[in-house]
Amino acid sequence: MMHETSIDMPTTDRPNVLPLKGEIDLHVSPRIATSLGAMVEEKPKTLVVDLSEVSYIDSSGLAILIEGMQSVEAYGGKFALAGLQENVQPIFEIARLDQVFRIFPDVEAALAAS
Repeated sequence: MMHETSIDMPTTDRPNVLPLKGEIDLHVSPRIATSLGAMVEEKPKTLVVDLSEVSYIDSSGLAILIEGMQSVEAYGGKFALAGLQENVQPIFEIARLDQVFRIFPDVEAALAAS
């Protein structure tokens, strides 16, 4: 089964924004963990994960995001999620992660709040 998921590495104009696309599951999570880890090493003041084009995320994906948040907070940075789609939002709410993560409607709002 092919997964139509792509991970866009951060662009130079926004090196602290990680845009993700498609379905995030066990097959894709290791690549996201690598990308996120590389970004965390740079210790940005704010790190934003853009989920506006993510249609599904499973527990492995959530675990990667939690790890990323903990890593960023460990050095005193801020971690935010942006652009949760209607079908993704309930996944966070059921796990009560909507109370754990800083969630914004879009990347601009997340960056402005930092």
